[in-house]
Amino acid sequence: MSSDTIPVSVRILDKDYKIACPAHKKTDLIESARYLDKQMREVRETQNFMGLERIAVLAALNIAYELLQAKANGGWADEVGISRINKLVDRIDAALHQNEQLDL
Repeated sequence: MSSDTIPVSVRILDKDYKIACPAHKKTDLIESARYLDKQMREVRETQNFMGLERIAVLAALNIAYELLQAKANGGWADEVGISRINKLVDRIDAALHQNEQLDL
């Protein structure tokens, strides 16, 4: 972790994750994690017996669709925003993968 990053704990689907984050982005990360948790819970409620990885992928697809719709409708999305969201999704995916390894 670099000197300008801090560990931030977030809870997604009843699991805790520690994510390195720039200190000034902590609130954004927490808000993003809450939104992802909400989306993943909605996916889990509609699908029975689905693994965590599949729930995460479907939630990410739903979020990407919302982002693309906002962009098509002249919303807040831009290429920089999309890139940042993709990086956040990658970090969440890595955290989920690491947690799966720990569960083994």
